[in-house]
Amino acid sequence: MRNVWFVVILLLLSTPCIADDAIPAPTFQNISYGPHKRHVLDFWQAESDAPTPLAVYFHGGGFGVFDKGKIVKKWPATVNALLDAKISVAAANYRLIQHKPLPAAFHDSRRAVQFLRSKAGEWNIDSSRVAAWGGSAGAQIAMYLAFHNEMADPHSDDPVDRQSTRLTCVATRDGQTSRDYQWWVDHIPEYDKPHRDFHAMFGVKTRAEFLKKMADVSALSLISKDDPPIYMHYAMTPDAPVPVPTRDNPRAAISFQGHHVVFGLELKKQMDKLGVEANLDYPGSKSEYRSVEQFFIAKLGN
Repeated sequence: MRNVWFVVILLLLSTPCIADDAIPAPTFQNISYGPHKRHVLDFWQAESDAPTPLAVYFHGGGFGVFDKGKIVKKWPATVNALLDAKISVAAANYRLIQHKPLPAAFHDSRRAVQFLRSKAGEWNIDSSRVAAWGGSAGAQIAMYLAFHNEMADPHSDDPVDRQSTRLTCVATRDGQTSRDYQWWVDHIPEYDKPHRDFHAMFGVKTRAEFLKKMADVSALSLISKDDPPIYMHYAMTPDAPVPVPTRDNPRAAISFQGHHVVFGLELKKQMDKLGVEANLDYPGSKSEYRSVEQFFIAKLGN
């Protein structure tokens, strides 16, 4: 009997483990949408006879680190739920600030969405139902696409540039709705000075130059009454205390402040005034939606 159990244990140890939340391999991987090495995306095609809606993911990382692979590590439940609901999924890289200062990353995201729309016939995409989501920097990118005026160039010789940049809806996690460091000082608890060189991130030297570029990518500067609905998730309550940094977690305070729910509260105030749907989800809130997938399925579903 002991030998039997020994064999069983060996078989279990030698059998590959497949996580319950693993996602399938992309239908197409590392497809180029532009000339830079970071201009690549992955695409998961939902099984459907009819053209499917599309949800595009943009990764976080302060515009300086990480890549589209975060979708596999951080969002498997979301991807699987969307595919099961016959919503196709894409994840795109973009240039980081060491490659080119902002707003290059935002402009890359625009190109990625336009490229995906150009593949609508080939990849069975319903180009009239496109959404975007992401966390932190990726959330900023998603909101830029959602709230910026149409950026298609109908007269371009490039057929990709002629595709629409507008979205049906947008979802974010820990999204910064303003990139203005003075706004951060004025609104975020205990944030008293910039923690990064915001000017350098945009490749400018003066505040006037910074404000001009910042306003063209920040949700609070872009929002208007014709914009699509949003779902925002934040991890803290509005009155939660700022954590004290420790030796093990020296960035505890800035990580908390840089992803504070006040970003969502201020955007929701503006959207409520404009009559645009804004769903704000944080601990104890009464948000109708509690996940990106729940929101997207409601807004994009057949």
